[in-house]
Amino acid sequence: MDTNKYGTGDTSFQAAGGESGIRRLVDTFFERMSSDERFATIHALHPEDKAVLRDKLARFLCGWLGGPKLYNEKYGAIGIPRVHAHLAIATPERDQWLTCMTESVAEQPFAPEFKTYLMEQLFVPAEAVRRRCAKAKDTGE
Repeated sequence: MDTNKYGTGDTSFQAAGGESGIRRLVDTFFERMSSDERFATIHALHPEDKAVLRDKLARFLCGWLGGPKLYNEKYGAIGIPRVHAHLAIATPERDQWLTCMTESVAEQPFAPEFKTYLMEQLFVPAEAVRRRCAKAKDTGE
């Protein structure tokens, strides 16, 4: 499985179907999170109206995957671990998020090798958030 073609230029953004493909993924993710009781814990961490969160995640993923920096254009710079530090995110919450995203990615018309690559890459910020939240809890930040 050659995943080396992803991660350079806008190859990942294109593999995800551009902005429309990413927004479709984000919609699938939030629909799954709100309707599947396995994800109740992470669903409860978010405000009831998730429209802004959907927009933020889609815009973030566009830039993170090598496409246009849509998040920065609308919301400014972001530090993913820092903006989540106020939440109680430990290994179970990280794993809920990753499972919800894995299942959402599986439904997308992405190439199988891109699905694998994407989830391997998404583990990195998910783990960084978990570590940052653990540190904040330990130090009282």
